Amino acid sequence: MLKTRRWLRHIDWILVGASVMLAIFGCITMFSFGGGNALFWRQILWIVISLIAMFALSQIDVRILKDTRVLVTLFIISIGLLLSLFVLGTTVKGATSWLRIGGFTLQPADPLKLVLILMLAKYFSRRHIEIAHIKHILISATYMIIPFLLVFFQPDFGSALILVAIWFGMVMVSGLSKKHLFGMIALVVFAVLAMWSFVLEPYQKSRVMSFLHPLEDVQGTGYNAFQSAIAVGSGRWIGKGVGYGTQSRLSFLPEYETDFMFAAFAEEWGFLGSTVVIMLFGIILWRILRHAMRGAGNFEILFGVGIATMFGSHIIINIGMNIGLMPVTGLPLPFMSYGGSHLLTEFIALGILMSMRKYARTGHREEYHREIELTP
Repeated sequence: MLKTRRWLRHIDWILVGASVMLAIFGCITMFSFGGGNALFWRQILWIVISLIAMFALSQIDVRILKDTRVLVTLFIISIGLLLSLFVLGTTVKGATSWLRIGGFTLQPADPLKLVLILMLAKYFSRRHIEIAHIKHILISATYMIIPFLLVFFQPDFGSALILVAIWFGMVMVSGLSKKHLFGMIALVVFAVLAMWSFVLEPYQKSRVMSFLHPLEDVQGTGYNAFQSAIAVGSGRWIGKGVGYGTQSRLSFLPEYETDFMFAAFAEEWGFLGSTVVIMLFGIILWRILRHAMRGAGNFEILFGVGIATMFGSHIIINIGMNIGLMPVTGLPLPFMSYGGSHLLTEFIALGILMSMRKYARTGHREEYHREIELTP
């Protein structure tokens, strides 16, 4: 009994509970629309595998991830997987983003996000004394730009955008010179404006505008966003009920199990159900940042901030595109959307985070133990 208690003592059950609840909501939505329920059972399998991976990692001494050789190896493997997509990748809806391995498919961009967070956490934590030098902005940006380009040309603009968000979020808390950072941003903005004015042809500009404002062409590029907005709005306050979402049932709403999971869920559960989902995401971000601020050192703090940025940007972009406020980028909704690669990556990230609780700052240990006693 005591051994089991020690094994579970570093598990944040509030964080795990919120994550599993979201995964259950996603499965209920998949199951309610039938289709043989093959996706439902595959997702259940991925949830079980992901939870096992999370609990296993929470018990391992993850300080090995601070080893430069380990991180460089993981980074090289991740880049190699991205490069292999251009030769061995499977193309789905115009994007070559998946590797088929046996009966499973892997999207290398998902674990890459976690590897990038670890690389940046290591880099920034070792240079906190001289961090204000502009070279550290350039070097850290290089770690991001290499995979960014490989992901962007798949093309997977959504995942590429997440890589930029992770880098920017971690830079903002790393201690880098804000003057140098915003100077670089100003140069990038100037370059983009110059390309818009003097390089891009009219037809290329029209493609960009249709991407940014999809609802202006609801019969063409804006069809998905338009149907998603209808689904969310038709749910009203309490929804149509599980299994009665007409937009998804009648196939008006495409990709309801992945990109537009929030819209499918909102149609069935309404505003109240959507509010519960957003609150659960808020709990996840709160717990992640809470653990980050109590990290044993800068590496743990930066890792937690990177994970929070990854989840937060996914949530904002996905829900934004589901309600018509952001362009459709093909990003999954964490824990809810169908897919094994992103689900496994998300739970692995939580497992690493919970393992780091073992090495929390000495000043917080007593409070941690008290919290563990009170955590259901």
